[in-house]
Amino acid sequence: MINSENLSFQLVDVLLVLAFCGHIAWTVKASSQCKQALSREIRPHSVAITEFGAVGDGVTLNTKAFQNAIFYLNSFSDKGGAKLFVPAGRWLTGSFDLISHLTLWLDKDAVILGSDNPDDWPVVDPLPSYGRGVELPGGRHRSLIYGRNLTDVIITGDNGTIDGQGSVWWNWFKRKTLDYTRPHLVELMNSTGVVISNLTFLNSPFWTIHPVYCSHVIVQNVTILAPLDSPNTDGINPDSSNDVCIEDCYISTGDDLIAIKSGWDEYGISFARPSTNIIIRRLIGHNRNGSGIAIGSEMSGGVSEVYAENLYFFDSSTAITIKTARGRGGYVRNIYILNVTLAGVDTAIRFDSTFSPHPDDSYDPNALPVIERITIKDVIGNNIKVAGLLKGIEGDTFHHVCLLNIALTVTSGSPWNCSYIQGYSAMVSPETCEPLKESIYPNHSSDCYHLSNHLRSSGNQNKGSWLHSW
Repeated sequence: MINSENLSFQLVDVLLVLAFCGHIAWTVKASSQCKQALSREIRPHSVAITEFGAVGDGVTLNTKAFQNAIFYLNSFSDKGGAKLFVPAGRWLTGSFDLISHLTLWLDKDAVILGSDNPDDWPVVDPLPSYGRGVELPGGRHRSLIYGRNLTDVIITGDNGTIDGQGSVWWNWFKRKTLDYTRPHLVELMNSTGVVISNLTFLNSPFWTIHPVYCSHVIVQNVTILAPLDSPNTDGINPDSSNDVCIEDCYISTGDDLIAIKSGWDEYGISFARPSTNIIIRRLIGHNRNGSGIAIGSEMSGGVSEVYAENLYFFDSSTAITIKTARGRGGYVRNIYILNVTLAGVDTAIRFDSTFSPHPDDSYDPNALPVIERITIKDVIGNNIKVAGLLKGIEGDTFHHVCLLNIALTVTSGSPWNCSYIQGYSAMVSPETCEPLKESIYPNHSSDCYHLSNHLRSSGNQNKGSWLHSW
């Protein structure tokens, strides 16, 4: 487990030099820009967690102090909101709820520690778009920092730390002794106007940051770390959420760095809330068992309008993945990924249509996903084992997959493996597979998502310049 006391942040400080100042209001534009502006409002009320009896010795359990502080601050929610200040110290706690119009602020040397007692993480109902816990039937443990039906919530600070101390949970998972699905580190449900910034997140028991059924979410300037062999410690998982912006993050975990989701099989189809308008920019990271950016495999409510640029993945299993299966239903469409730099990656691009865990036996095997209009351009990579494993589903071909300006140094003798895929390509090395060999130009640019718009973005700048500027 990564030790929050001894961790050096010098490398991360170099990488994440963009400072977050004040409160942020933002909108996601169709041009794939995250417009940000300083809010005129400052929280007029502020208290420190120590005023409610909290002790930052890393041993005293402070769940009641957090709960009482937030209960007190709720009285200011209609008076401009309030800030809960967590000073330097090691603040052990179980799960606690946030409220609307709240800023949770961690000082530079503040560490919020998750309790290693499962009783301090209450069991709650499964998400309706999943029908059960992701790992086990029934309920799931609530996240360490939790909120639902909230507006205007900020979790930020001066690069303080939230450490889930997940090793006990990973061991229970590996030994198959869990009674319920493991908790996330941060989960916000049915909420809008969410900002998470300028923090380090360590050792989540399960997924690290999970906005679900949310809108207008920004995650900016965060570092997320977990051991590379820790199970399912995804970094950021937008789930059935819209207008999400993820920028300037460094993530190194045991699974996907970012995974976009929208519900599981018949439950996700019925709930019918897609993830849409997702923007990812300036992401650096690596993993051993997951992907840099993944869509799915729980994508039954649909995923669309995803824009990702300026990505650097190194020493990783896979860079870009779409995961789905028979029975998922839903769709993945209008995906645009550009300006990607890879080093030491096993598989650059992967479409996996055999990701077959299902919530129960009631799923419809005839519910086939629609995968279409996927554009990936401006990719360079060295020491890549396989350029692409692109496998659709028999009777359910993935359409309008477009690859443009891709140059990979590949060590495998068979760089591409494609089936049930249809699309186009241009300037791809090594030469792509037969189903994608038809040229994008001059006749098919309109079939490729975003290429017909002649989008001008930072992806058209000198490749890698954004990385050197950090």
